[in-house]
Amino acid sequence: MASNAGRIDNWADSLVLVIYFTAVLAIGLWSMRRSNRGNVKSYFLAGHSMPWITVGASLFSSNIGSEHFVGLAGSAASSGIANITFEWMSTFPILLLGWYFLPVYISAGVYTLPEYMERRLGGNKIRTYLSCLSLLLAIVTKLAVSMFAGSLFLQMSTGWNMYVSVIILLAVTGFYTILGGLTAVMYTDTFQTGVMTIGAFVLLGVGMNEVGSFENLEKRYMNSSATKRLVNSSCGLPRKDAFHVFLDPAGSEQPWPGLIISASLICLAYWCCDQIIVQRSLAAKNIEHAKGGSIMAASLKILPLFLMVIPGLISRVLFPDEVACADPDECMRICENPVGCSNIAYPKMVLELLPDGLRGFLMAVILSAIMSSLTSIFNSSSTLFTMDLWRRFRPRSTQRELLIVGRVVILVMCGLSIVWLPLIKSSQGGQLFNYINMVQANIMAPVGAAFVLTIFWTRTTEWGIIGGLMIAHGCGIIRLVLEFVYPAPPCGEPETRPAVLYKVHFLYFGTLLAFLTPLAIVILSKVTTGRNAEELEGLTWWTRVKYTPKSSNHLGEEGIPTDEEYDSKLKVKAESLNLPGINLKEPSPDDYQGDIVLPQNQNEQGTCKQKFFVFLFGKPEKGREITVMTLRQKQIFMRERPKFKWFLNACTVFVIGAVMFLFGYFA
Repeated sequence: MASNAGRIDNWADSLVLVIYFTAVLAIGLWSMRRSNRGNVKSYFLAGHSMPWITVGASLFSSNIGSEHFVGLAGSAASSGIANITFEWMSTFPILLLGWYFLPVYISAGVYTLPEYMERRLGGNKIRTYLSCLSLLLAIVTKLAVSMFAGSLFLQMSTGWNMYVSVIILLAVTGFYTILGGLTAVMYTDTFQTGVMTIGAFVLLGVGMNEVGSFENLEKRYMNSSATKRLVNSSCGLPRKDAFHVFLDPAGSEQPWPGLIISASLICLAYWCCDQIIVQRSLAAKNIEHAKGGSIMAASLKILPLFLMVIPGLISRVLFPDEVACADPDECMRICENPVGCSNIAYPKMVLELLPDGLRGFLMAVILSAIMSSLTSIFNSSSTLFTMDLWRRFRPRSTQRELLIVGRVVILVMCGLSIVWLPLIKSSQGGQLFNYINMVQANIMAPVGAAFVLTIFWTRTTEWGIIGGLMIAHGCGIIRLVLEFVYPAPPCGEPETRPAVLYKVHFLYFGTLLAFLTPLAIVILSKVTTGRNAEELEGLTWWTRVKYTPKSSNHLGEEGIPTDEEYDSKLKVKAESLNLPGINLKEPSPDDYQGDIVLPQNQNEQGTCKQKFFVFLFGKPEKGREITVMTLRQKQIFMRERPKFKWFLNACTVFVIGAVMFLFGYFA
C-alpha cells in the first residue's frame, strides 16, 4: 500500500477537497431549487429540459467511473492498450442512440426501456424480466464495481478499511441524488466531467515528464517487470504486443475477433439499451440537443487513451515492483490481493508523483468519477423499480408515493451491493476491467440483439424475445457461475479449471451468444403470433412519430390525428396492456385518497413540517396521473432545422473518421 508520505493528510489537499465538495453540493442544491421535484416526470426525466452540453457531459461521466481510472489503467499496466477497443467502439452506438434508438423511445412516450418493450410487444412479462435483470446488473457490475474502485483509492490515500471507505462514499453521494433527482444528477455530472478531464490531463503531463516521449515510454514498458518473480516463469513480463489493439486470436487475453464482435454488441447494449444511459438522452430538450449530446459524448470517448490507458502504462514503468508484481505473497503484501496489483496503477501515480494540493485535486477527480457513476446508477435504478415493478403491484400509487419509493430503493441497493465486493476483488486475475467485460459479454450482449430486433423487425413477438433471452442468459449464467466457483489460478500454478473456461475465452463465448440470441428470437417469433400494424403505431423505427412542416401547423388535417385522438388511442392501448398509472382523464377526488397530505395550518410546527416535506420531495403535485407526451409534443421534439441537421451529420462523420484513424494507427 502507499506510504504515509503519499497519503492525503495535509492542509493543502484537504482544502482542495473541501472546495470540491462545497462546489458539488452547491450545484446540487441550486439544481434542486430550480427544478420541479414534485412530479415523476421532473424527478426521473428532468422535465425534458436538458441542453446538449449537459446531455453529453452526463452521458460521458455516467459511463466513465472510478472503475475506468482503476480498472482500465490497471488493464493497460497488466497487458497493454487492447482494452481501449471497448472505449473507441462505444462511439458508434452512442451516435446510433441519438439517430436511431432515441426517436423510437420518444415516439413510444416511455420512462423506462422495459416499459418500451411492454408497449411494443404487448405483454408485461418482458417488462418484469428486463427490469429485474437491469436491477441485478446494476448491483453486480455497476454499483459494486464503482464502490470497489472508489474504496480502493480511498484505502490507499487514507489508510481506511475498504468497507469504511464504501460507507463514506455512499453517504456523501446519496444526499443530493435522493433529494434532487435527475436534474441534480445531470448538472453535477457536467461539473464533474470538467474536473475529471482537466485533472486527468494534469496527471498525464506529470507522468510523461517522468518518462519522456511516447517512444521512450514504449521501450521502458517492454522492459518493466517486478524484481521478485517466480523462477523459470513468464509471469509478470509485459506482452510483446502490448501496444497494439488487435491481439493474437488464439492465446491472448483479448483475442481480436472476439473483441470486435463482442465489444460491438456489448457497447450497443450498454449505450442504446441501458436505462442509465438512455435516461440522459430522454431528458434532452429535443432531438437536436439529444444528437448534439451524443456527438459530444462520442468525442469524449476518444480521450480514455490519454486519461487512463497511458497513465496506466507509465505507472508500470515507474513502479514495476508494485504494479507488476507476480509473486502471490508479494502481491498480498502490497495490495492485499494475491492474484495481482495492477488495479493500483492509477492511484499509485496520484499518490507518489503529485505534490500537496495537486494530489488533493486528483483525488477530487477520482471522487468525481465515483460520484457521477453512483448518482447515475441510483437515479436510473430507482426509476426502473418504481415505474416498472412498484406500479405493477400498486397501480393506484400516488406521485408522492412513487417519489418516496424511488428514494428508498437507493438505500436498499447500497446495502445489497456491499455484499458483492469480495467476489469482485478476487475475480479475473485482479483486473477489474476484465470482470466488467466478462459479465457484460455473458448478460448484456443478448439484450442488445433483442432490442435491435424489437425496434427494426416488426414481426418480433414477446415470446420470441423472452425465449431467446432466457436461452442466452441461461448459458451466460452457467458460464459466470463457473467463473466464480473456479477462479483463475495464480500465475505459475497449474490450470485446474474446467476446459470451457480457459480454452474458450469469454469474448468468444459472448460472440456465440450474440449469434444464438437473434437466431432463437427469429425462430420463436415465426411460430408465435405477432402484433398488427395498428398496435405497432409509434413503437418501431418504421412506424415512429415524425416531424413534418405541415404536422406542426395542421394537426388534425389530411389524416393526421389530433392530440385528443392520439391520447384516446394511447388510453385504449394502456387499458388493453393493463399499464398502471396512465390516466388521461381528469382525476376525481377519489384519486387523491391515500396521498400524503401536507399540514395546512400556519402555526410554527405545521410550517416547519411542511417545509421539511417540500425540501425532501419538492412542491407536491397530488394525484396518480403520470404525465405522457402528447402527439404534438413528440412531433416538436423530433423537429430538426436543415442547417443544424447538416452540421450534426458532418460532426458525426468527423468523429467516426477520427476513431477509424486511431484503430488503423494502433492496429
